[in-house]
Amino acid sequence: MKHLLTGNEAAARGAFEAGVKVCSAYPGTPSTEIFENLPQYREHLYCEWAPNEKVATEVAYGASIAGVRSLTAMKHVGVNVAADPIFTATYNGVGGGFVIVSADDPDMHSSQNEQDNRYYAKFAKMALIEPSDSQECKDFMKEAFEVSERFDIPVLFRMTTRVCHSKSLVEFGKREEKELSPYKRDVAKFVCTPANAKRHRPILEQKLRDLEAYSNQSPLNVEEIEGNEVGVITASIAYQYAKEVFPKGTSFFKLGMTYPLPMDRIRAFSKKVKKLYIVEELEPFMEEQIKANGIECIGKELISNQYELNPERLKKELFGEASLGKNADLAAVPRPPALCPGCPHRGFFYVMSKRRDFVVAGDIGCYTLGCAEPLNALDSVVCMGGGFSVAQGMAKAFDATGDTRHKIFGVLGDSTFFHSGMTGAAEIIYNRGRVIPCVLDNSITGMTGQQDNPGSGENLLGEPAPIIKIEDVLRSMGYENVIIVDPQDLKAMQKAVDDALASEKPAAIITRRPCLLLKRVKQPKGLCKVDTEKCKSCKMCLKVGCPAVFMEDGKAKIDETLCVGCKVCAQVCPFHAID
Repeated sequence: MKHLLTGNEAAARGAFEAGVKVCSAYPGTPSTEIFENLPQYREHLYCEWAPNEKVATEVAYGASIAGVRSLTAMKHVGVNVAADPIFTATYNGVGGGFVIVSADDPDMHSSQNEQDNRYYAKFAKMALIEPSDSQECKDFMKEAFEVSERFDIPVLFRMTTRVCHSKSLVEFGKREEKELSPYKRDVAKFVCTPANAKRHRPILEQKLRDLEAYSNQSPLNVEEIEGNEVGVITASIAYQYAKEVFPKGTSFFKLGMTYPLPMDRIRAFSKKVKKLYIVEELEPFMEEQIKANGIECIGKELISNQYELNPERLKKELFGEASLGKNADLAAVPRPPALCPGCPHRGFFYVMSKRRDFVVAGDIGCYTLGCAEPLNALDSVVCMGGGFSVAQGMAKAFDATGDTRHKIFGVLGDSTFFHSGMTGAAEIIYNRGRVIPCVLDNSITGMTGQQDNPGSGENLLGEPAPIIKIEDVLRSMGYENVIIVDPQDLKAMQKAVDDALASEKPAAIITRRPCLLLKRVKQPKGLCKVDTEKCKSCKMCLKVGCPAVFMEDGKAKIDETLCVGCKVCAQVCPFHAID
């Protein structure tokens, strides 16, 4: 029987069939659903959400050292956070098979950049495997663990948004339990002192040579010989696009293992065709290495290194041909992202937006949308955890230039606080920063789809978990005045900000109201409506940026299908026209 699965679902199935025992990750689109599909196998494996990607990688690697197969997964920018243990793990080697999933996001659908993480495999000197559809996500995952154990090295399993979220048919196999051997202490292998690392360094280079020899005969790399005029070397989702675009009679060399490249087979394949193309998304990762080996090919001269590929774009860039489809004369309707109706963050950002002397450093999460009009309340967004530490840098710059006019706030969410915000909070206290840290606590990891965190009260399996109180952490650091407020009460929200600014002791603000999408939290019922007789068309209600509020025939109106009755708009109406 075959099953219609996304790549993420299939990757989870592949980990199960490979006999994985320990899995740890931090949610990040497009990788999140891999771990959301692991709890169904809880009788056979342990899975968790970790506070961040570095911790997740260290947990999984620790399990590998203990001798079991382990998995960690993250989006591409998460690998930046996890890089420290990854680079050392390649030097040390593994115990049980150890696989790291990097879910890259070409076109930046939900990311701050579109970095090409294939270079991490080359930089850290580890094996790189790339599936192109859901069946390969399952099958290649199993092979990745075999490669990891055979060559004593971590494997980077690179997926992309389209591979993660596209569906195709998958044939299941059975779980293969690995024979467990007793843990044996091995200081020389797993204690990374400089002396041990120096011994590991030449061994690692030999592993890469051995991996290249394996790549040259690996079943993951497949030739499809159809003719001798044109050949294409490709991998991942780019293979699917290239198959649609190149004419009949084109020969393909589809690579599933892309580092080390099977250079002997690539050289042999190039001699079978008169013209050779390299089709890959983003950077010329394969092309650079192939050209460096003296093999003539065409790649980024024609194909851009920016944004996602697709068949239409590929055909235009390669052959200058028009669209594959038919123009239906339909124009896209622009819909900029916005905070949900009833979002607890709206009240906080509305209060922030009223003062032009406020400088607000933001962070990665739903609250990033506080930058959008009409709220326009953020001055910067850099990376997870940067809300506090970037604010600290700005504060120190203002201090150095004698600028005391600006009031500086650092903003991040509850999940981000546990991810990498606590160190920023410590930085502000330790170095006496003129910053008010604000944690927007909606009791969940919202942006990636409602995953739990150390402050939400449940774990990945839906089991009750201890709640780490953010206020207790802040107080233990030295924030003597921690102000907790319901952000949908605008008067209370304004008072909290004023009190924090006036505080002579180190102050912090926690806005606390559960995300409206949390099913386990009972939400208030009711709708807001506009009394058109009282409405003076001042448009103050539009300044809260709620998608449910709009103007019609010169009067404010509220869409009943969107409104959740949070009453933020009613609080800003100076004529009491909303109830």
